[in-house]
Amino acid sequence: MSPRRIGVAGLGVISAYYLAAVQRSAHWELAAVCDLNDAVLRPHRDRVPCFTDPRTMLREAGLDAVVVAVPNDAHAEVCREALRAGVPVCVEKPLAVSLEHGRELTALARAHATPLFTAFHRRYNESVTRLRARLPGRDRIASVRVRYLERIEEHIGTDTWYLDAERCGGGCVADNGPNAFDVVRLLLGDVTVTRAAVERDAAGTDRRAVVDLRDPRGAEARVELDWSHPGETKDVEVRLTDGSVLTADMLAGHPGFKASLWHEYDGILDDFAGVVTMGEWTDGGLAALELVAAAYRSEEAPAAVTGARG
Repeated sequence: MSPRRIGVAGLGVISAYYLAAVQRSAHWELAAVCDLNDAVLRPHRDRVPCFTDPRTMLREAGLDAVVVAVPNDAHAEVCREALRAGVPVCVEKPLAVSLEHGRELTALARAHATPLFTAFHRRYNESVTRLRARLPGRDRIASVRVRYLERIEEHIGTDTWYLDAERCGGGCVADNGPNAFDVVRLLLGDVTVTRAAVERDAAGTDRRAVVDLRDPRGAEARVELDWSHPGETKDVEVRLTDGSVLTADMLAGHPGFKASLWHEYDGILDDFAGVVTMGEWTDGGLAALELVAAAYRSEEAPAAVTGARG
């Protein structure tokens, strides 16, 4: 099968991983890029059609699919236009900045029988994949802990919108939470939030949080998030009912800043290609967004936050 034509909307810090994955992929060829900032389009102009309006790109570029990597607050608008045009969507997490928009997009994808795929890159992490292969079964899991700790200012490059709670959808719970919640769901299936303790900065942005969850069997999960952590820690711990402990360090084997993301985004685009082949399909983007909303609703006093400090 010939590679499908894919466009990338949004050329911020995360787009480099998509562009590299497209270049390496046997499933995709880059057909167009789009960004509001003409300066960031300049390096691409001699190689691929460039657009400053995603609607124009969707209308004129002859796309088989689109990656939506615009700022969080623009996810809903761009996804909505693509789904209405019948163009399959791979959207960066979170699916949207509000639960209302997430539900709207999910309904729209189903109504138009068009794939809507949220890019949870940690589910493709090699260490997480090996951990899953070692698990004896969900009924043997007693508890799960996922830590997602980093100093956010070191990771955003020029994408300062991450620090604007309205544009980001919140802080660490809204932006890192979906990846961590998705790993929990990958291991346990459906879960509910039982408690959330959140620490906010002077501007009201959540910088640290501990979110406790439970599955229908009673297995416990804890997600620890930190946007003020010195360095970077991203790992998973699974305790089995027999007392044994299995772990996965998501950064292990990938020395260098954000180096693990290169293979994870290869996994995203490989999986997305299969989704597009299958046709109508929606994923856990809405489920993760529901957990984000539940965590904010369950928020407790800041003094309760201890575990997120690492």
